[in-house]
Order: sequence, then C-alpha cells, then structure tokens
Amino acid sequence: MSLIEVIIMAIVEGLTEFLPVSSTGHMIIARHMLGVEDTPFTRTFIISIQFGAIASVVVLYWKKFFQTFRFYLFLFVAFLPAAVLGFLADDYLDQALGSVTIAAASLLAGGFVLLGIDKWVRHDGGEAMNYRKALVIGLFQCLAMIPGVSRSAATIIGGLTQSLSRQQAAEFSFFLAVPTLFAAGAYKLWDGLTEAPEVFHRENLLKLLVGNAVAFVVALLAIRFFISFLTRHGFRLFGWYRVGLGILLLILLRAGIDLAVV
Repeated sequence: MSLIEVIIMAIVEGLTEFLPVSSTGHMIIARHMLGVEDTPFTRTFIISIQFGAIASVVVLYWKKFFQTFRFYLFLFVAFLPAAVLGFLADDYLDQALGSVTIAAASLLAGGFVLLGIDKWVRHDGGEAMNYRKALVIGLFQCLAMIPGVSRSAATIIGGLTQSLSRQQAAEFSFFLAVPTLFAAGAYKLWDGLTEAPEVFHRENLLKLLVGNAVAFVVALLAIRFFISFLTRHGFRLFGWYRVGLGILLLILLRAGIDLAVV
C-alpha cells in the first residue's frame, strides 16, 4: 500500500465507521477499487485502523463515556456476544474480508431494512438502559460479523427495538464500538505480530500511524454530522445510499468487471 492509498482508506474508515453504511464493506470495496493487494498487512490495516475511529468517540464523548460502574457493566454485557463469536469465527471473518460479493449483497439487504426501520420501530421518548437491553443490542452487533451489514446500523436498530430513542441508540452504539473495535484491533495486531512479524517493519508502522490519525479526525466530523442528521431525518437517506451502492456493485460483478481496476 502506498501512502496515498493509506490516506484514502483511512478517510473511508473515518467516514463510514459510525454511519449505518458498513465501514468494513466500504473498506473492502475501496481496497478492490484501488487495486490494493490482499496481504497480511492489508487485512491487519483494515481492522487496526479502527483504533483512530474509536479514539474519536472517547474524545468527543469523554464526559458521557467516563460514567458509573454500572454503565461499564452494560457495555461489557453488550460486548460479550460479539467477542465470543468473533473468536470462534476468526477464520471465516478473514475469508469474508476479501469478498466484494458478500459486501455488496449485505449493503443491499441492509439498505432495505433501513428504509423501513423508521416505520417499524419508533421510540422517540426513550427508556433507560438495563442488562437485558444491553444483551439484545450485543446480539444485534453479532450480525455485523458479515461484511457489509454495518456494526453501527445493527446496534442502533437493536437499541431502537429496545425502546431507546434514536440519540440514545446511536450514542450507545458509539460507546460499544470502543471495547468491540479495540478488542478486534488488538487481536488482529497480535495475530499479525505472531504469524507475520514482517508486517510490522518501520514503513508499515508509519502507515498504521498515519491511517489512524486520519481516521480519527474524519470520524470526529462524521459523528457530529450523523447525530444531528439522524435525530432530525432518520435512516432513509442511508437506506437509499446502501441500496443504490449494493445494486451498482452487483451489476458490475455480474458484468464481469474487475473492481480492482475500475
């Protein structure tokens, strides 16, 4: 990966990590569109670059993030299902991270869900969080193991089904991203260090640093936009975007177009 490719992919990560459009799906698409080779470092980069994005949550919401011990128990309960499933399905996830077809189909299916979610589930008032609700949100988060599903969309929808308001659901989704993405990134870094230590030579470490810095700044801006937009307009725009992108990608794949050179 060149430094320009690193910056482009970091911008994609920062823009999409907390929007309900699937950051992983967009990172897979961006890698193919840029013609970046599928290597151990590329796979490590796609996961570990999330450190920059989650740092933006801590900085932006530091007053809300450092709360009572009970708040952290809610996060732990919500984090646990994905942690267990992620550990058990690690080999599948590595294979799925290379599939544009899976990402495209998931973008399309998730788009239709977002188009209807404002009518199917509507709780503007919002209720208090409890352990059962946290667990349900955590189970929804497991759906994001499929590239293209969107961790943000899955957890926000999970929160809405548990009578949280849009803002409550979105903010809890952001908070849940901190332990979830940190654990995934740390695991992938450790895995890369033990299985392919050459991944971490000086040049690649610089790319990881630059990528995380860019993702941090872009994610800060994206979160501010998303909360404001979501509370006023809901999910329909994101739903149409996903549907359009998913259909376009499936048409290109069906036509036999090599997305690595588009």
